[in-house]
Amino acid sequence: MKYYTDLFSPETYQAFSNSDRTISGFRKRQKSFVQRLEVGDKLICYVTRISRWFGVLEVISEWFEDDKPYFVGQNDPFVMRVKVKPLVWLPLDQSIPIHEDFIWNELSYTKGLPKNSTHWTGMMRNSLNELKTRDGSFLLKTLIEQSSSTKNYKLNDNDLAKIKRTTVRTHDKEIDVVVPEDDEKVEDEKETPESIRIQATIAKIGERMGHKIWLPRRDKGRVMQHWSPDKEESLLENLPLNYDDTTLKTIENIDVIWIKGRSIVRAFEVEHTTSIYSGILRMADLMALQPNLNIKAHIVAPEERKDKVLDEIRRPVFSLLEKGPLAESCTYLSYDSIKKIANDRSLGHLKDTVLEDYEEIAEEF
Repeated sequence: MKYYTDLFSPETYQAFSNSDRTISGFRKRQKSFVQRLEVGDKLICYVTRISRWFGVLEVISEWFEDDKPYFVGQNDPFVMRVKVKPLVWLPLDQSIPIHEDFIWNELSYTKGLPKNSTHWTGMMRNSLNELKTRDGSFLLKTLIEQSSSTKNYKLNDNDLAKIKRTTVRTHDKEIDVVVPEDDEKVEDEKETPESIRIQATIAKIGERMGHKIWLPRRDKGRVMQHWSPDKEESLLENLPLNYDDTTLKTIENIDVIWIKGRSIVRAFEVEHTTSIYSGILRMADLMALQPNLNIKAHIVAPEERKDKVLDEIRRPVFSLLEKGPLAESCTYLSYDSIKKIANDRSLGHLKDTVLEDYEEIAEEF
């Protein structure tokens, strides 16, 4: 028996709570992770945004693929599935915050860290990360005990703001969105040395994976203080793309683009300052100008800015694009994830899909 994380947004937590709770589903890109599940494995359930443990599901079937909507409406993306038996399922006000001392000081990946640290969050980035046996058995025992004692862990105002759900109706469906709180202050929008170094690191990764690199002309000099292409032709002087002038102008200003042949493979906006709108707006502009463009876009920011980035991606204005919600095509990557990929000894043999192991999705329901 093994233990794995099973992550829920507040929206999918509520939808699953309202279902018969017999099937747990995952996105298609996680197929290889779903395939390793075995009958008897335990899925330890965690709700994002408010960082709480709340349930345990026991796997009772082999994996299967089914695109019939189960519990999130007609656009259910969780098609890689297993049948499950709920062993524990707590209401949110009885779920246990990961920052509680008796949890924080016991888990192997949080113990010894200050509570404002973000170094532990990699484990909670995606569902189906395997937990150490000691961690998994501890969480299983703790959650079973909590289901009997039902100690309350009150949701504070900050928690309630994070799980507040807003729905907008389009001509053919309802979409869950977020209206983010305004930043308390707006800092200088000039790039920081750290953001320039991350820009350079993304360029380096792309080149090592065999892609051509595009950098905005305004940034090229500063980025190349931290990155020298292995091959001169790796850094493009002109975009080999056939689009109208407005689209090209938008693309030219994106922080880093990986290009293969005459196609954009991935696009990155690197954010560091308090105001993070500019990069997301550029990505949204691109999706609006070219709704048929199948581009994989990423907002790269420090870990402490993750929630703000994901909330901004889920703004109503970005959820009503002709192409579909921006959350379906634009994800978050942390600075630490970029550095980890760059330091992989097999980097030159990796494919760009490795980013999917590190990206975080702004759940659209």
